[in-house]
Amino acid sequence: MSVDTPRRIVLLRHAKAEWSQDSDHERPLAERGRTDAPVAGRKLADSGIVFDLALCSTALRTRETWKLAVHEMPERPRTVYEERLYEASLGELIALLNETPDDVADLLVIGHNPGMHAVADALSGAAEGDALARMARGGFPTAAFAVVEFTGTWKSVEHGVGKLLEYWNPND
Repeated sequence: MSVDTPRRIVLLRHAKAEWSQDSDHERPLAERGRTDAPVAGRKLADSGIVFDLALCSTALRTRETWKLAVHEMPERPRTVYEERLYEASLGELIALLNETPDDVADLLVIGHNPGMHAVADALSGAAEGDALARMARGGFPTAAFAVVEFTGTWKSVEHGVGKLLEYWNPND
């Protein structure tokens, strides 16, 4: 794959989780989350993006979100459950993106806030239409996702390299 090949990163925040006595890592999806996750999956399927790789946090709510969303997609990408996505800072998330193999054109990351919003915002030096304004206004609620496109290698992912192509929020 050439360095001129457009690549896409889709940043999906897990669906709504229950508040529980369990550890934060083991919080399950709430009923609303079990409803929103497949809707997000259908919206991702409608985007036409066929993911080469999905990186999913090991937290229960992200794994459940992915399990419900992926069933709506035309094909299941190779999935890696990545514990470093849980509670990752912006710098740690960009470092993780930099490790993506160069044969991956389209990457889906299923993670948590504030990280998913921070990465979408940091990478988006430009935007299609009002996507950036809608993301700023709507925040990054549960089950929301952003699609960021950039040209270059994964090692070149840094602040401002991408263009926010789409922002979807289940509350809109």
